[in-house]
Amino acid sequence: MNRERPLFRLALVCVATFMVYLDTSITPVAVPAIRADLHAGVTAAQWLLDAYTLGFAGLLLTAGSLGDRFGRKAVLLAGTAGFSACSVACALAPNPPALIAARAGQGVFAAAVVPLSLAVTSALFADARQRSRAIGVWGGTAGVALALGPLVGGLLVQTAGWESLFWINLPIGATALAGLAWSLEGQRRCDHGSVASPEAVVPGALPGTGQTVPGGGDAGRVPTRRVDAVGQLLFILGTGALTVVMIEGGGYGWHSPMTVGLACASIVALAFFALWELRCRQPMLPPRLLRIPAVAVACAVNFLGLFGLYAVLFLLTLYLQDSLHLSPLETGVRFLALTGFLGIGAVSAAGVVRRLGTRTTMVLGLLLVTLGLGGLTLVETGNGYFSYGWALVLIGVGIPLSSGVVAIQAMMAAVPADLAGTAAGTMNTFRQFGAVFGVALAGLLSPQRSNIVTSMYRTFTVAAAGALAGAMLTAIVLRERRARAAETTPAGAGHTPERIIPFVRMRNSPR
Repeated sequence: MNRERPLFRLALVCVATFMVYLDTSITPVAVPAIRADLHAGVTAAQWLLDAYTLGFAGLLLTAGSLGDRFGRKAVLLAGTAGFSACSVACALAPNPPALIAARAGQGVFAAAVVPLSLAVTSALFADARQRSRAIGVWGGTAGVALALGPLVGGLLVQTAGWESLFWINLPIGATALAGLAWSLEGQRRCDHGSVASPEAVVPGALPGTGQTVPGGGDAGRVPTRRVDAVGQLLFILGTGALTVVMIEGGGYGWHSPMTVGLACASIVALAFFALWELRCRQPMLPPRLLRIPAVAVACAVNFLGLFGLYAVLFLLTLYLQDSLHLSPLETGVRFLALTGFLGIGAVSAAGVVRRLGTRTTMVLGLLLVTLGLGGLTLVETGNGYFSYGWALVLIGVGIPLSSGVVAIQAMMAAVPADLAGTAAGTMNTFRQFGAVFGVALAGLLSPQRSNIVTSMYRTFTVAAAGALAGAMLTAIVLRERRARAAETTPAGAGHTPERIIPFVRMRNSPR
């Protein structure tokens, strides 16, 4: 196998991406089995999901800077190796605290794999059309992994135990790690705090994620960004304390010194984070980014979308297995209506945008999510799967049409080039915090009593209202038009013909 072939490298990057996204959707169906085997409490089920997404969300904004500083290859390999090692630690965990800690480690290393794998993918092809197709393959891989997760997870739990969910990552991770270490070219240090790469920077690429295409020469120098260590620490402390309050506050008592103290610590840490970002020369979250309406809309839409999705995954898993006593495999089969259409939607989203435009696609997706979440309020009527299975289909189609790559496209025309990568990272951070918030709030609004999930309609109603608010916000703020954009090429290459591309310009945004 020729390691210089871009398709070979793309396949290896997709293997690492597949592993991370598979772990995102494979775990929920195993939560009841893990609780029973490790004698875990009710809130431990929430932490099994939130520890992963909290670690993921907390480090996403820093991952791009680490890639700039130490090289994309080094950070991607470290993320892949660390994720695989933490997966082994999950499989060997003797008790809930050890498992939750290992899950958090998985999330931390996943924060390196996802943005750096996308950066490497975009660097493999000089031609814009080939690059777009490669990113589509990357996104499709993530969608397929998400779709297969519940079914594969249910099968593994039922036949080989919950530990097998994490052991499966070892051969996948080892394959990706060995192949990427052999095939990817590294970066070397240059003068004046930059990194030399055999690749040239794409005009309009995403700074902070290292997006480049083959080229060479001096154009291959990527400015090194400093890691905002203080901001990162304050961000982790603030969001971590808030998550503990949401999940454990009911157990400690909402007026207990522990709950009140953690709530105050969260407020103080996040306040100092905001002040630090205003003063820091190279902040992880530049304040001027948040003043762009397009970014606010994209972040809000992704937060609301993932909030509803993870609330559904968490509550329905507990309901189907603890209340209806279905097996993990039967649970996974029922989730195919959701995850299968998530995969289909992820693959077809780009085509829908080309036909309908970005704003219309996002509004349509959010309305489908609203209807789906509203339909799930019928779950507790006891009329069987076919009374609410259609609602899972709507959510599965709506999520990829309203968030992810579609939302990134919606905001990029309004974001300055030097903030494009940070904007994408910020949006993805809000996606992950939507997942954290969804699981935490589901535990508050729909608590378990004697292994029976109660009042699921409350969580689904709140999530549906949030999705509807996102649709209204998108319809009001986004203004879509078509413009011509010149596709430039690396130094020494000929001119690439211009082509018409759709993009979204925000009202009152910089032009």
